[in-house]
Amino acid sequence: MQLERINKLFFQHKENSLSHRYITNKHIEPLLEKLSDSFNIETIGKSVLNNPIYGIRIGNGVKKILMWSQMHGNESTTTKALFDLFNTFLDPDSGLQHVLEACILYVIPILNPDGAESYTRINANQVDLNRDAQKLSQPESKILRAVFESFKPDFCYNLHGQRTIFSAGKTNKSATVSFLAPAQDLDCTITPNRKIAMEIIGVMNGALQNTIPNQIGVYDDAFNLNCVGDTFQSENVPTILFEAGHYENDYARDITRKFIYISYITSLEYISKKEVNGSKYEAYLSIPENDKCFLDVIIRNARVNGEIVDIGIQFQERLEEGKLEFIPKIEKIEKLNQFFGHKEIDANRAEVLDASGNSLQLGYENVCVILNNEKLLLLSK
Repeated sequence: MQLERINKLFFQHKENSLSHRYITNKHIEPLLEKLSDSFNIETIGKSVLNNPIYGIRIGNGVKKILMWSQMHGNESTTTKALFDLFNTFLDPDSGLQHVLEACILYVIPILNPDGAESYTRINANQVDLNRDAQKLSQPESKILRAVFESFKPDFCYNLHGQRTIFSAGKTNKSATVSFLAPAQDLDCTITPNRKIAMEIIGVMNGALQNTIPNQIGVYDDAFNLNCVGDTFQSENVPTILFEAGHYENDYARDITRKFIYISYITSLEYISKKEVNGSKYEAYLSIPENDKCFLDVIIRNARVNGEIVDIGIQFQERLEEGKLEFIPKIEKIEKLNQFFGHKEIDANRAEVLDASGNSLQLGYENVCVILNNEKLLLLSK
């Protein structure tokens, strides 16, 4: 499907009731109720705090694809894009009916509803579910494992979000979308099923390069069997990690969701139409590995305690009274020649003070600083 057509479908079927970064069961349950007339929706278990975990079965084909989102509760962009995808599947004129004829999708939209509610990476027992693939110590981990064993997928989509610090290689290009075909052994061998995952990622990268050139990265594939993706890959199921990252000024991740949507449709179309065997995996190897070259704000050439330095600021994400707030925090006071800022300010050797007029310190948190006797807002919006 042509990229122009996918873009049009996105804007036609974007689920407008889901926006920004705070997405919980409360937000998706009314949508699941509407979808229940067309899709098979079930409660597949309960979280630590007894919140329901939902599963959605779509399609009638033979190629089985398991997708799960918000394993980390504060990584919601891929969830928003899932509901955009569901809406598209409901449209008989979308041109995607062949996907549902060739494939069965089983989707867990929020695996960690407790973490989603509290906007944390971890679950209510303070466990990172993506490090619990072997111990299976948590109810959410056991639920995912049970679905994996009963559904017996041919492909797995492990859907995540990443911080604003990541760059596509050592460049000034933000990693807006990242992927990984996880390793399945300590030697990171490029095995046949990894090649299949790599081939699919290569196709998605090809589509995204036409809209966000040089803003796609891959993660280091160091092997960790405690990670779910590495475990499923080691059991010979081609597994793809998706990471929704930062696009310019898009702290709500409502632009990045479109690129995730493009990735979903491009990959599902490819799987539905091809017998993917991994023979075209080499395109994956040209995607640059992510680096950590970004800060949210850099104030260049600032005078702090008599020295000319750069000030590096990272936004802290905090849930305050049910609303996500971004709190600027000073992480670095030094020369930052090796870093880029999503927003950069040149102080021209002027003194920069905190909002109370005192010398800046590492760890200082506030939405503003004082530059040239005026308050300077640090937030990008």
